[in-house]
Amino acid sequence: MLNINYPKIEKKEFPNLELNLVEPIHKLNLRGKNRDFFTKAGKILSIMLPTESNTSATIKNISALWLSPDEWLIYGKDIDKNLMLSLDSEISKLNLGSVTDVSDQWVLINMKGKNVFEVLSKGSPFDFNKFKNTKNVVVQTLLNHVDVILHHNDTNNVDLFVRKSFSEHLWLWINDSSSFL
Repeated sequence: MLNINYPKIEKKEFPNLELNLVEPIHKLNLRGKNRDFFTKAGKILSIMLPTESNTSATIKNISALWLSPDEWLIYGKDIDKNLMLSLDSEISKLNLGSVTDVSDQWVLINMKGKNVFEVLSKGSPFDFNKFKNTKNVVVQTLLNHVDVILHHNDTNNVDLFVRKSFSEHLWLWINDSSSFL
């Protein structure tokens, strides 16, 4: 289990919206682009890294989010030290790519309910019309002037990644915006 100080965020419920901090959970930034990189990462994670922009892949308790043509955010409950050591020895040490533990950098907030996209639309320039009707999609955007990564993993269920230093500010804004639904 990770041993870092998380922001003071408590579970909140509003009409048709539930907000919850999902921590501690490991998050990895994975970078690479050659065939050997994809083969090794796929075998170790038991998941095919998505190659189409703004998509994700999930198997069991591990998700891989496409961030750029050679970058993925990997997160989940099944990521442990052994998995991270395997990735490091099979990818980083063989110069096939890089594996960086970014667990301390990102805070994960889960948003569930029919009003998820109404709240997100209040503070983001992104058009959520297509996004909200498609599962397993990812977008990097701004929410109340804060960089976030959004993973729409199921109907009306979004995982929101925000940098830890902005997490309490964004949490307060989400709570305020949700109060006016």
